[in-house]
Amino acid sequence: MFDFFKKNKDDKNLDVKGLRDEVLRFIKEELQRLDGGEGEGIASLQLFVNPEAGQQHLFETALYTSNPAQFQEEIQRIADNFALNLPGEWKMEVQFVEELPAGAIRGIQQPIGLMIKNAVVPLSAVSSATAYLKVLNGQAEETIYQLDAAMKRINIGREKNVQSSDGGFRVNTIAFHTEAHESNKYISRQHAHLEWDPKAGTFQLYGDEGGVPPANKTKVRSAANETLHKLNSTQIGYPLQDGDQVILGESAVLEFTLILK
Repeated sequence: MFDFFKKNKDDKNLDVKGLRDEVLRFIKEELQRLDGGEGEGIASLQLFVNPEAGQQHLFETALYTSNPAQFQEEIQRIADNFALNLPGEWKMEVQFVEELPAGAIRGIQQPIGLMIKNAVVPLSAVSSATAYLKVLNGQAEETIYQLDAAMKRINIGREKNVQSSDGGFRVNTIAFHTEAHESNKYISRQHAHLEWDPKAGTFQLYGDEGGVPPANKTKVRSAANETLHKLNSTQIGYPLQDGDQVILGESAVLEFTLILK
């Protein structure tokens, strides 16, 4: 693979504009994965940079660190081109770090990582909640699952105990049998997960590695207007509302019921 930085390691005339274009292309490719509606839920984009020795000043120039608003304007133009509808108060943050944080989307040709943060929608008077997921199509270990806000992470996938792509071990709380139903074969072992968001007062649905393109699909059919929302990024959660239907793969369906306290 062509090593952009190794080739230019001792080149004092490294093309700053070319470096900026590489970073913008990386961010653009990640934003392209989002549906337009997902942009409305973004609070900030965080770009982490771990430059080689002697390279930080080049990144500082390329990323307009002396004028952060200018780099954010570049990203805004990209978002507008893809009709992502970013909220008016979204922020672009650039941080120079000694190590890229876990969970960041890593660049291939640059020592950079990107994290997309959800906007927080305050919902007062909601301290906790109980929710239910009812299996409408497909076959899981149970027909109805009770979820509690105290549960940190609720994994959804095919088979109960699976090994993740990074060698770790994953337990699916909502587990679909491998051969039990035609719909089940389109469910990934690492398909999706739910997390309770106390500030937003709702359960957020995230597509995992196997539940976003180019792998299998994760979609939500809104109970409010029957629109279909497709999850394209593992970074952006979808706030489930009472009556929403979660569609895994081609045709496995879960119905979500929320009881606020």
